[in-house]
Amino acid sequence: MNTCSLEINNIEVTVPSNFTILQATKKIGISIPTLCYHPDQKVKANCRICLVENQNGKLLTACSTLVQEGMRIKTHSKLVRDTQKGVLQLILANHDQNCLKCSRNGKCELQKLCEIFNISKTNLHEVVDCTTQDLSNHSIIRDQSKCIKCNRCIEMCQEVQTVAALSHAHRSTKYSITPAYNKSLAETNCVFCGQCVSVCPVGALREREEIDNVMDAIYNPDIHVIAQIAPAVRVSIGEEFGFAPGLNCEGKLVSALKQVGFDKIFDTNFTADLTIIEEGHELINRLKNNGVLPMLTSCSPGWINFIEAFYPNLLPHLSTCKSPQQMFGALSKSYYASKMGIPPEKIFTVSIMPCTAKKHEAKREEMHYKEYREVDAVLTTRETAKLIKSLSINFNNLTTDNFDAPFGISSGAGAIFGASGGVMEAALRSVYEILTETELDDLNISSARGLDGIKEVTVMIDSLELKGAVVNGLKNARYILEQIQSGECPYTFIEVMCCPGGCIGGGGQPFGSTAEVRKERIDGIYSIDNNSTIRRSHKNPLILQLYDDFLIEPNGKKSHELLHTFYYPHDKE
Repeated sequence: MNTCSLEINNIEVTVPSNFTILQATKKIGISIPTLCYHPDQKVKANCRICLVENQNGKLLTACSTLVQEGMRIKTHSKLVRDTQKGVLQLILANHDQNCLKCSRNGKCELQKLCEIFNISKTNLHEVVDCTTQDLSNHSIIRDQSKCIKCNRCIEMCQEVQTVAALSHAHRSTKYSITPAYNKSLAETNCVFCGQCVSVCPVGALREREEIDNVMDAIYNPDIHVIAQIAPAVRVSIGEEFGFAPGLNCEGKLVSALKQVGFDKIFDTNFTADLTIIEEGHELINRLKNNGVLPMLTSCSPGWINFIEAFYPNLLPHLSTCKSPQQMFGALSKSYYASKMGIPPEKIFTVSIMPCTAKKHEAKREEMHYKEYREVDAVLTTRETAKLIKSLSINFNNLTTDNFDAPFGISSGAGAIFGASGGVMEAALRSVYEILTETELDDLNISSARGLDGIKEVTVMIDSLELKGAVVNGLKNARYILEQIQSGECPYTFIEVMCCPGGCIGGGGQPFGSTAEVRKERIDGIYSIDNNSTIRRSHKNPLILQLYDDFLIEPNGKKSHELLHTFYYPHDKE
């Protein structure tokens, strides 16, 4: 490997010759301010806040300039400092500075830079975009007055997800980031995945909060309020309270939500197990009866929005199963209501999810049991932490608590739903055993794991070679769908997750969801599985009891009434 020696703030450093100045400074513990830069994205160099000075007194962008032999760099000379302050002043002059009303107050990257440079208000004439907020949908709010034109969201929407709901418009002082033709997000093919929100450094994009609705229900003595916690949340919620990514904070979160005032706390892993039973039997039925193959999973609502909008002709390939969130919601208003003797209209079901698209999913017209909405409110991981903090609950000092019955026991297979490849692995564990009446030699299907965009999995089930694909990120999903469209797809079963890394990288997760952080969360998910006494969904005793008492049989009439749904085209372009 070729190396390069240079001097940074009078410190000698040797780094690979393909390093940027920003990478070189990080190696020796020197921090350079950035805004448009994101470790998982390509270099943009358009905000100019990362300027440094070289030995010739020339200003260079640290994020995009490669190191050179003998280079001498100053990261905080007077020229650098004054120029960076000027850049911040210019950004602030076109930015709504009412920070107290902003959802990112205290977690805003621009706000942190202003603190570093001791700037409380711009000294320039302010020209703030006075556009109204986009409140057109249930998941994401756009506030143009806070946009700093860093283009992170553009790259995420156009290049990672290939949805292109957001794009550039105009030039110079009128330059903006907006849906084409000034449409609202609801008028585009936005899938509401929230990946734009996850990379936005300020409050220009945020989830549509439902905290007040949830608290109104909790304060109502006539309403029975229950919560379900998604697999990925337990290994990420701790980040909001200073814990390392991947630490399982399940018990603390259950305890915190009980202090908030929820009547019962349940585990979405339970209905993840239920999803595997239903989806597994659906796959078996398609294999035995020449059904539509390959079968595509249907757990990720952003992915569902994507295929409905861009590939509606392939909808027959989708599993008809609802997501674990909606299966839980359906059971909460039927089985649980009957078991507890509580009228369904008196039950308020809340989902704690890593995903902004779950808010949209919960409001879909078909997601109801009789006349009752299956899920009444969805809180993202960020919202949940905000709620806990707002009530002065000391999360760090809480003792652990357990989930409530009857949805409190789950398998490790249900837990790994939170990571890309988890649905595939969980399904194969059960499908293999149901068909062969023997266990897999190794329940750990390592080929399904990891952050790669497309992974292949092959399992021999007696004489049948079942070849599967695990896909995360919609650009990769598009590649697979094109294969199906052309008749060249070699797979029988395909798991698709909308967000990079799966649900652990969801749009509602704590800010700072880099690839490195997602990997740590994934490790936490698989640690839960490895430590579980039950690791196959069809061995969950409460699932078996649910079928005995209520559902009767997998993929049966009752199951289809409650746990299955339909999908329809909705191209808005």
